[in-house]
Amino acid sequence: MYAIIESCGKQYKVSEGDIVFFEKLDTELGKKVTFKEVVLVSDDKKVEVGAPYVKGAKVEGKVVEHGKGKKIIVYKYKAKKNYRRTQGHRQPYTKVQITKIALAAEKATKAETATKKETVEA
Repeated sequence: MYAIIESCGKQYKVSEGDIVFFEKLDTELGKKVTFKEVVLVSDDKKVEVGAPYVKGAKVEGKVVEHGKGKKIIVYKYKAKKNYRRTQGHRQPYTKVQITKIALAAEKATKAETATKKETVEA
């Protein structure tokens, strides 16, 4: 089972157990993160595509680490004008481990089985 989620202006393909690097998220280390902007969900049997998002679907993950990426050099140059500028940049990231992909259908079936058990017991 996998899902395509939208976060930080980008789309990511994730499945349970994956470790994904997002741009810096405002959550503490070890806390749970929920992504509700699920564009597509696919299990082995069917594919659900949202318009623009799949209703009731969500992806949960746990923040593993915050850090900075590899340094890049930004160099500006104009020929024959003696203009040169050098600047470095390190993009901050948040490392998230995906723990669960939930569908609305799963919630509905769990609720139905719970009500069936209650009616059988009564």
